[in-house]
Amino acid sequence: MDSRTVGTGAVAALGAVALSLLAVPAHATDAYDAVAAGRTTTRAVTAPVADGLPVGEGLAAPDTAGLREVLRTALTQGAPGAMARIDDSGTVHEVAEGVADKSTGRAISAADRFRIGSVTKTFSAVVLLQLVDEGRIDLDTSVNTYLPGLLPDNRITVRHVLSHRSGLYDYTNDMFAKTVPGFEAVRTKVFGYRELIALSLKKPLTNTPGAAYAYSNTNFVVAGMLIERATGRPVGTEYEDRVINPLHLTDTFYVHPETAIPGQHTKGYLKPDETGAPLVDSTTQTLSWAQSAGAIVSSARDVNTFFSALMDGKLMSAARLTQMQGWTTVNSSQGYGLGLRRRDLSCGVSVYGHTGTVQGYYTYAFTSKDGKRSVTALANTSNNGTVLNTMARTLESAFCGKSGATAKAAPARRLSRSSG
Repeated sequence: MDSRTVGTGAVAALGAVALSLLAVPAHATDAYDAVAAGRTTTRAVTAPVADGLPVGEGLAAPDTAGLREVLRTALTQGAPGAMARIDDSGTVHEVAEGVADKSTGRAISAADRFRIGSVTKTFSAVVLLQLVDEGRIDLDTSVNTYLPGLLPDNRITVRHVLSHRSGLYDYTNDMFAKTVPGFEAVRTKVFGYRELIALSLKKPLTNTPGAAYAYSNTNFVVAGMLIERATGRPVGTEYEDRVINPLHLTDTFYVHPETAIPGQHTKGYLKPDETGAPLVDSTTQTLSWAQSAGAIVSSARDVNTFFSALMDGKLMSAARLTQMQGWTTVNSSQGYGLGLRRRDLSCGVSVYGHTGTVQGYYTYAFTSKDGKRSVTALANTSNNGTVLNTMARTLESAFCGKSGATAKAAPARRLSRSSG
């Protein structure tokens, strides 16, 4: 294990070194040697604490050893690689296991870019809620007021869409009923928003609008359409101008319909339905089947920055942030707001963020109530419910510390085929 820590007292003398460690991943050869030897590459860098606030105020110290064991377990269950980054009031912890690229053996790094899947939904919700702040959208107005004739029921409001209470059928259930053939059929296809809505409307509403939570990617396709109708600009441009550029998210891109991930990135590996079949490299795709529901590329650092800024009130008014946290019950330990998940952990701490599933990538990205501690964890596989549930335990290690090391996360909804 390669473990390096720079204490706060040394930062003044070693400022340049500390900054370089924060910005640059561990040397690829060193990381690969560690993986080949069966060891973990771990990096913890302590930077000056902003405003004199204690690190992890109100939370147990992160359990990086427990986090490492979670990632190792994911590898034994079929993930080629797994990594996590914790940002804790100026302290950064990075843990990585396994490989980013099976063909070259390059070690996975917490600095790699990857497809964040449905974490994109929170970006879309933030943009829409900013438009609510500007008076261009009203949460309780019918979607059909803004997009006439789009949906089959005028009772479906913007709020219903953002909270997955519209009743709109999730078209990805049919699209990926057969995992690999479904993926290959859309890997290079470019959809229009209305084509995706049409796929959903082949099936009736799953419930009366507003009556119940039912997760559906269709909702955030509608969200993308609302953004473009209200602004007259592409959704990617709105992400850039409203979130990416203001927060200096240098690893974050909406590349649709381009197929490649720019820069150093982790490859994604899709598990076929057939037992024993080899993993499929699913990295290259348009992700046009998801778009504003799941097509953003980012890094753990950027995603942590995003969720910290969100919960710190930097991205919308206090009133909108409160509305974003109007929870609909998902199960005994989870709630869903407006494009935002809440998870209640074993130690009594609630964390806020989103999960993401897209072919070859499982992401957990959550932050504390005050945004001071954030974690983003990734396994580069999908269609593997065992790995998905294992990765949920990264939250226990990150926010509950050693008390959460043996906690078992509640089984997650199966997010193996579509953006989750």
